[in-house]
Amino acid sequence: MSPETRILPASTVLLLRDGPQGLEVFMVVRHHQIDFAAGAMVFPGGKVHADDARTEVRRRCDGVEGLDDSGLAFRVAAIREAFEECGVLLARPDGAQRLVTAAEAAPLERDRRRLEQGEMAIADFLDRARLRLACDLLVPFAHWITPAVMPKRFDTHFFVAAAPADQAAAHDGGESVDSVWVRPEDALAAAQRGDRTIIFPTKLNLMKLAESRSVDDVFDRARRTRIVTVLPELDTSSGTPRLRIPADAGYAITEATLEDVRGR
Repeated sequence: MSPETRILPASTVLLLRDGPQGLEVFMVVRHHQIDFAAGAMVFPGGKVHADDARTEVRRRCDGVEGLDDSGLAFRVAAIREAFEECGVLLARPDGAQRLVTAAEAAPLERDRRRLEQGEMAIADFLDRARLRLACDLLVPFAHWITPAVMPKRFDTHFFVAAAPADQAAAHDGGESVDSVWVRPEDALAAAQRGDRTIIFPTKLNLMKLAESRSVDDVFDRARRTRIVTVLPELDTSSGTPRLRIPADAGYAITEATLEDVRGR
């Protein structure tokens, strides 16, 4: 397998809140010049780093008992990316049961930028800030592997988490140039009108979110649902290439054209 087609482990976090008109999810708009999902509206996320599974990190995580290094790394990456990309830190001060407050997170802005630029490892950040990652607040929601026909491939685990009420989410101004709290159905409607670009996995996970009416409902459904890995397979039997996904993955759509998958 060439470096261009190597499957990269990645994590995505769906930050949720109950808005005045129902369930809302936080989404960011990718910069037009980045090499994946350019200009698309997506959930915060990114690649897993080798440092995410270090023993020193495990010691500073809640709720990771029984997880292997891979399971640990995906969850650490989800929390790290949420902090790097939108400033939401799902972590607890040492010895506390509560999450860090906005006031406590504010002085960590410089370290946030260092994490984002790869100048600081997550283990060093946690030790320096005396924090524990709240991995217990993440609930697995989906697992997608980019199909072989795509030029860049990811093995992505999606997690849902309730956004801390005391912290404000905002795009980083680098990889992401805009952000919004939005009802899943409104995001889908914007994509249907052509106002927003939403790639296929994001679209289907928005559709799944739209089946719930509250954060508690999302969590209840996610905890009761078996995660089925989605690796879309190319089918050319009809003359028009289509990608098919497992019917038992729990999505309303089980096939799509390549244009759909590319977010066109």
